[in-house]
Amino acid sequence: MMIENTSDAFVCAVDLQEKLVPAQSRPDELLKRIGILLGGARALEIPVIAAQQYPKGLGLIVPEVKELFPENAFIADKVTFSCFGTPEFIDAAKKLQRKQMILIGVETHVCVLQTALDAQKLGYQVFLVEDCTDSRHESDRAAGISLMRESGIRIVTSEMLLFMLMHDSKHPAFKTISKLIR
Repeated sequence: MMIENTSDAFVCAVDLQEKLVPAQSRPDELLKRIGILLGGARALEIPVIAAQQYPKGLGLIVPEVKELFPENAFIADKVTFSCFGTPEFIDAAKKLQRKQMILIGVETHVCVLQTALDAQKLGYQVFLVEDCTDSRHESDRAAGISLMRESGIRIVTSEMLLFMLMHDSKHPAFKTISKLIR
């Protein structure tokens, strides 16, 4: 199953916070690729829900990411590793009435992994955007992606995903997204 249309998709952004993002193995590239993905999601009118792990200690979502969220983006505070361990997040996801989750964030091998596996158990089709996730150590990132792939999570890149959602160059968002990717 591939992601086919924007009306059944939503972005789940995990722990893209002030004290976590700079500690990742490739923070600049991560933020660049997330910017492309979120800009494309905005052009395609795909909703965003996000979670932030213990914001009192780890800070809030970094401004350069948060400013790309739609105005109505839901942000849940959490202490569980999986976003689906937080009732408010579960409720926000259910209210969207969409079953294809586009997953981005940190860290790949902890919160992103556990969110992906829990989402899958709940019946969501999960698409991990490989270039929009990271860990402090590349070996942890690779192991997290490997386990998700073995578990049936679909692994895509930001560019691959955006073009799948548009289908062809006649899509109204094509020019906007093409400019983001260049």
